[in-house]
Amino acid sequence: MHNPVYIIGIDLGTTNSVVAYTEADTEMGRPSEIRLFEIPQLIDAGVVEKRRMLPSFVLVPGEHDVSQTAMALPWQETSPLAVGEFAKNRGVELPNRLIASSKSWLCHTLVDRNKPILPWEGPEEKFKKSPVEASAAILQHIRDAWNHAMAADDESLKMENQEILLTVPASFDAVARELTVKAAEISGLNHVTLLEEPQAAFYAWIESTSHGWRDMVTQGDLVLVCDVGGGTTDFSLIKISEEQGELALDRIAVGEHLLVGGDNMDLALAYSISRQMADNGTRLDAWQMRGLWHSCRNAKERLLSDPDAQEYPITVLGRGSGLIGGTVKTVLSRDAVEKVLLDGFFPVCERTTRPVSPQKTGIRELGLPYASDPAVTHHLAEFLQQNNGESLPTMVLFNGGVIKAKNVRNRIMEVMTSWKASEDAPPIREIPSNDFDLAVARGAVYYGMAKRGRGVRIRYGLNKSYYVGIAASMPAVPGIPAPLKALCVAPFGMEEGTGATLENQEFALVVGEPVNFDFLSSMRHDHDVGTVVEDWEGEIRSIAEIQTTLDGELGSVIPVTLEIRVTEVGILELWCVSREDGRRWKLEFNVREKETLGS
Repeated sequence: MHNPVYIIGIDLGTTNSVVAYTEADTEMGRPSEIRLFEIPQLIDAGVVEKRRMLPSFVLVPGEHDVSQTAMALPWQETSPLAVGEFAKNRGVELPNRLIASSKSWLCHTLVDRNKPILPWEGPEEKFKKSPVEASAAILQHIRDAWNHAMAADDESLKMENQEILLTVPASFDAVARELTVKAAEISGLNHVTLLEEPQAAFYAWIESTSHGWRDMVTQGDLVLVCDVGGGTTDFSLIKISEEQGELALDRIAVGEHLLVGGDNMDLALAYSISRQMADNGTRLDAWQMRGLWHSCRNAKERLLSDPDAQEYPITVLGRGSGLIGGTVKTVLSRDAVEKVLLDGFFPVCERTTRPVSPQKTGIRELGLPYASDPAVTHHLAEFLQQNNGESLPTMVLFNGGVIKAKNVRNRIMEVMTSWKASEDAPPIREIPSNDFDLAVARGAVYYGMAKRGRGVRIRYGLNKSYYVGIAASMPAVPGIPAPLKALCVAPFGMEEGTGATLENQEFALVVGEPVNFDFLSSMRHDHDVGTVVEDWEGEIRSIAEIQTTLDGELGSVIPVTLEIRVTEVGILELWCVSREDGRRWKLEFNVREKETLGS
């Protein structure tokens, strides 16, 4: 990107998306001001207003549900879909036409995320979109809104010509990250840099202290970033170290991908209300339950954001000719919300508690793979034990919409305090946050400034160790395949944009015929590039079994060395280089076909 005017941070959230920005270059000595871009969007049919947040919902109505002119925007006279506040609110009445949580679907490995499958269990396929397309629709709305409000006809000010930082969960794997980049490209944003959300939240805190953060921490402090958003729960550990007399920041651990967050809580609230209705003689069908789920989301958000609100009305529409007469009304109280959240998702537990793994059913629906245990505190206990042993964090930075409830933050602090080895141990401190909804976008902008030398950077790299399976060299035994060893090709913490070469290790590559490549990963930190693990069951897991045919003479076996590169968007490239003539084959994820291709 040449001479962008702005640095733009985009928090593509599961529930809400936020955009922040600042000037890319400032006059000498002039402080940089990070500002929020208020996003124009439909709030009602034919009514457009600016809001600080864009609800991450896409409404794809049927021909007679909403007219395309009613969904017109200042930059578009008609539209087949709506994104934002109107989509979220109208979706309560049209739940089978509403795409929600498209971000969560980007990491669902059991579905083709490039196929039109959303709304899940919705009606006609011609109205459906893929998770990638749905995410792209949200980003395109953001891009078009920016270009309308900020650029007009000035090409240099258009969003696609700025430096863009797009945030993703730290636990997103390489495929989900690449799909996020693809969604951005579809929306017209061809050059984006990805940033992990917990790091962005930490950057926002640094920025909010006006360079005073060093006075609030000491060498050896360990900061837990606890991010509970609409779709996921993300844990990261950042260590405060010292380098050449200056405090430095190192991201030392991230948690597994946990699909537990506000969506789960909304569903729990919906089931709680549906049981009350059933006790009173009203049973809801699947269509009504989806509508109730969305209503509970709206109610929860209002109750958590407004400390004075004690209850919020809930309406469940009837079906068929008795639509109006069949409408059921009730209320959701603050006490009920906090009880469901605290007791169900943040229960008091011991430090030795581990997430519950329920008995698996042989056949289940192919919906989102939510965490089997919804208790965030159980997952937190496991994360800290796996990544920090007996030591506890000294500081906690909270982020995410769910965390806005003070009782939730207090419960997490209470549980972690109970895990201390002794009462005399130093207290765990909560880092104050200015805004749990807006921090990630602001932090992304700060990171863009830090890349330009106008801020401090967190040192980090891959959030897992990655391996490729290699068949052991041994005599053939009838009926028994050669054991598979795991070769570490990218260790935990390997910096994005860097590479490595295994010059002293030679392997045999089969070309010219169909072969399998096994890609694996683990959370282990002690494996270097080139480490071969023979007995890896239980600690290293398979993430993809790839079938492909590499160019070459049928059945040829070629001695190769390996070159590894981790791209700036966190994608692992594995190059096989012939010892004989320098020919090269690249292995990489092809998302569209779900396989690795040789080139």
